[in-house]
Amino acid sequence: MIEQALRWKAEAETVLDVRPDLASGGEPFVRIMEAAFTIQPGGTLVIIAPFEPVPLYDALGAQGFTHETVMVAADEWVVRFTRAQLPG
Repeated sequence: MIEQALRWKAEAETVLDVRPDLASGGEPFVRIMEAAFTIQPGGTLVIIAPFEPVPLYDALGAQGFTHETVMVAADEWVVRFTRAQLPG
């Protein structure tokens, strides 16, 4: 699982670690959505969170993203969101 998460981070167009935002009482949703907007079809956005970010699944799914999730540690969840390819 850890190797998979490391590979996702290395291959992603954008990696956002939202743990510091949440630890300071912030809400990273807008930053995540702004980053997602920049991802091209076939590209990936990796989110690192202290818990499984279930609400993002529907929010980004509505924008054409699929997701894969691994729990690296009790306080580290890595989610790879991939934007669907355009029909070609």
